Amino acid sequence: MEQHRSRFASDPRLSRMVSEFADAMVSRTEAFAEALQKSDINQLSILSHKVKGSAGGYGFDSISEAAARLEQATLETEADLSSVSEHVEDLIQLCHKARCD
Repeated sequence: MEQHRSRFASDPRLSRMVSEFADAMVSRTEAFAEALQKSDINQLSILSHKVKGSAGGYGFDSISEAAARLEQATLETEADLSSVSEHVEDLIQLCHKARCD
């Protein structure tokens, strides 16, 4: 089973920041959805790169890994929008699950 919680969630010094980061992911998912709707592969690449790093820094490894897969898909020579779309949907779902955990 994939872990959706931050590995820092139980750390009393970090739990508030982790929770705030998870809450902020909602607006980030909206940016992903908007870029996908516009078929803006470049924007999806930029967004996924940012989330890959920030999610990893906050201990959300599954989100970081999903963002890395999306970023890689956007960097393919012949970036396939349907493949990119699947990665965007996976990432959005993980972000919403992390917020609920």
